[in-house]
Amino acid sequence: MSQLLVSLSQKIITCRKCPRLVTYREEVARTKVRRFLQQSYWGKAVPGFGDDQASLFIIGLAPAAHGANRTGRMFTGDASGDWLYRALYETGFANQPQSVAADDGMTLQDAYISAVVRCAPPGNKPLPSEIENCSTYLQQELLLLGKAKIFLCLGHIAFRQFCRISRLQGLQFGHGLRYPLHKGKWLFCSYHPSRQNTQTGRLTWEAWIAVFKEVRATLQKINPNH
Repeated sequence: MSQLLVSLSQKIITCRKCPRLVTYREEVARTKVRRFLQQSYWGKAVPGFGDDQASLFIIGLAPAAHGANRTGRMFTGDASGDWLYRALYETGFANQPQSVAADDGMTLQDAYISAVVRCAPPGNKPLPSEIENCSTYLQQELLLLGKAKIFLCLGHIAFRQFCRISRLQGLQFGHGLRYPLHKGKWLFCSYHPSRQNTQTGRLTWEAWIAVFKEVRATLQKINPNH
């Protein structure tokens, strides 16, 4: 990882900009839940994770209270992460199909995972002011990962924030939609793999993995030797 990205990650980890989120993430880390009672929680803001030379840049919403807020790594240790890493593994972006802990040996190849908000929000609902406070971190990551060709937004909030940062107007969010950007880059949209979406059938595995297969196919068109 580049020194600039390491430095940014440290800034994120030590961030205390949002009192509501700091209070919540630390309270969750103290009280825990029964199934993780014997584990030490991360309880801090969560930096991005992956390959700093990545072609695929994935943007989620925020750490889960007992997922990334517990493990300290994006999408690690919860049901949403199970779906994400399995899809990344099946399409050649990850070395293993499941991510359960920060030291489990997971590595990403040509993919990087970020989020709109870096602290677990109550009810998975960050406030507009909290999204704004965190926006500088996503902006800096987008600049530092200059080789990214495809930006995959998981959920409407991630899509809206990426469009705002990138000054894109008039685009509509919808699962499976994609838009060409400047210099041969692409914006892809997907429903977030939250339990609310996957358990209700709003997002099926077939519809989910289809997005990643299309991402892979698009990258191969952009760079046939990829």
